[in-house]
Amino acid sequence: MALYLSVVIPVYNEASILASAAAELCQGLDARGWDYEVIFAENGSRDATPELLAKLCAQNPRLRWFHSERPNYGAALKAGIIQARGTYVVCDEIDLCDLTFYDAALPRLERGDADMVVGSKAAKGASDHRPLVRRVATRVHNKLLKVMLDFRGTDTHGLKAFRREALLPVIARCVVDMDVFASEFVIRAWREGRKVMEIPIQLHEKRQPSIHLFRRVPNVLRNVGKLVYVIRIRGT
Repeated sequence: MALYLSVVIPVYNEASILASAAAELCQGLDARGWDYEVIFAENGSRDATPELLAKLCAQNPRLRWFHSERPNYGAALKAGIIQARGTYVVCDEIDLCDLTFYDAALPRLERGDADMVVGSKAAKGASDHRPLVRRVATRVHNKLLKVMLDFRGTDTHGLKAFRREALLPVIARCVVDMDVFASEFVIRAWREGRKVMEIPIQLHEKRQPSIHLFRRVPNVLRNVGKLVYVIRIRGT
């Protein structure tokens, strides 16, 4: 029998906040009475994250984790989604774990209002408390997706909830990794006729990003270019 909910969280060098964030998330999920699992997709950590995950998962059967040698957010997230067993899946971030998003998104999925709910940092009514340079980067990235791929939403990266059965075929067709996998996932879901809904979120991160923003730019541009070629030119 399928679980009600799988939560997939990529982690990279998160030893400083991992235990407290996991405890807070599980406490909130337990309080809601849901049958759930939390999958930590650890990728390339060089701190004590793997050892801490092994300890946490040994203590709590609702937690599990896997290791990937190379830091790759997109590949880790995709692998976690494929491993998920829940009817519904939430893609979360260890520095967010905002259960108000779960409370807003899951009823929409249950009612059939949407196949995927995206928590948007840029939609009307959202509140984004990140530094200005990161807020601007989000706007620039979304503008690039609108111009190059005719994306009509306001955000693709971050919190997402979806019906696993409806979105697994979309996952199977995704071709890019790193940060742009999240964008491809949302764009393909929309282009392939899934019901994609955005809801505004209140974004308060628990720590600074684990990878410097400007180190991401070359990979982002390369993967967006690949995505444009695959979708707009090859038509796949």
